[in-house]
Amino acid sequence: MDVTPLRESRDFRLLLMAGTVFYLGSMVAYVAIPYQVYKLTGSNIAVGLIGLVELGPLIVFGLYGGALADHVDRRRLLVSTGIAQALLMVALAVNTFVGEPRVWLIFVLSGLLAAAGSMQRPSREALEPRTVRHELITAANALSSFGVQAGVLVGPAIGGLLIAYVGIGWCYLANIVGLSIAVVLFALMRPYPHLGETTPPSLQGIGEGIRYALSRRDLLGTYVVDLAAMMLAIPVVLFPALAEEVFDRPELLGLLYSAETVGALVATGLSGWTARVHHHGRAIVIAAAFYGAFIALAGLSPTIWVALGFFMLAGAADMISAVFRSTVWNQTIPDHMRGRLAGIEMLSYSVGPLGGQVRAGFVADAWSVRASIVSGGMACVAGVMLTAVALRDFWSYDNRTDEHAIAEREARSARATGGDRKN
Repeated sequence: MDVTPLRESRDFRLLLMAGTVFYLGSMVAYVAIPYQVYKLTGSNIAVGLIGLVELGPLIVFGLYGGALADHVDRRRLLVSTGIAQALLMVALAVNTFVGEPRVWLIFVLSGLLAAAGSMQRPSREALEPRTVRHELITAANALSSFGVQAGVLVGPAIGGLLIAYVGIGWCYLANIVGLSIAVVLFALMRPYPHLGETTPPSLQGIGEGIRYALSRRDLLGTYVVDLAAMMLAIPVVLFPALAEEVFDRPELLGLLYSAETVGALVATGLSGWTARVHHHGRAIVIAAAFYGAFIALAGLSPTIWVALGFFMLAGAADMISAVFRSTVWNQTIPDHMRGRLAGIEMLSYSVGPLGGQVRAGFVADAWSVRASIVSGGMACVAGVMLTAVALRDFWSYDNRTDEHAIAEREARSARATGGDRKN
């Protein structure tokens, strides 16, 4: 892995540490909230409704948070939304430790947490390119992805141990600590004022961001490929049935959930070569196609150990695709649009898995678990290839010759020449 961004940029180090701690704590709570709802209600439907409660705030505040990030001080927005999430987590802890926990309050607080998190993420993603040199953006994306995946892998394990040995409430306390550390790290970053005139958050401003995204066929390709992979191939909802009914190894269910994350960590750990790739559109298409193919092969696997190997390879391919998608976004989107586009991008990889779960469950019940996984993987390959054919500008994207990449590179070079070398 290329660690040059860590050596050169103090603010990137702060942002990376804050993001890693944030995801670590959030994944501890990610385990605790559905488990607590299930323990209180005994209902799988109630657990599933948590995602439904979070969907509306995610869409609304993701778009609004992106527009807000293009107008206000992004560092202050990171701090304020981090404080809001910590306070909401305090309320969850109090609800758990004091008297009988109220289920309705857990749902309300989960929706508010989704709103605060959705408002925060566009600012964090829009700020990252400002903290490193233009040519280090790919390496910075890989390092950030590594931190996120480490939190995703370790956080649930910590949450499970806390639930087993000290109780659900301690998961919320652990997340409060993580959020507090992240807020302090965000506050230690230097100010990053906007580089020009800004647009106040409004429906018109959000619409401007959507029109910009649709006008860029290279950007549109990154969104469509991500949606195709998530809506067609994501197999997570079928893991319990795969472990118990297909392979008869329910004790290995946890390995199915962690396999893709392990593959993603390995891929980012070996990601130094990505900085030498310039045809990012082709890299995204090829990596996403391999993701679908590996998922299909996992569905055909004779044993759970073979399936785990293919799921790890799928996670690695998906992470490579994600690194290059982030590079296209961060190297070509002008700063005054970056928050709104980050909000749109957040929706593309948040809504996709929800639709993918519905598709996978429906096909599995109508056909079989293996057929659902295999057909989803092959449909992903087909969808990605069709996207490459339909959006030729996306397939042929080259960061050395693309007009948007050149314009952003020249703008950053001009600012560096003017003395703003860290922007």
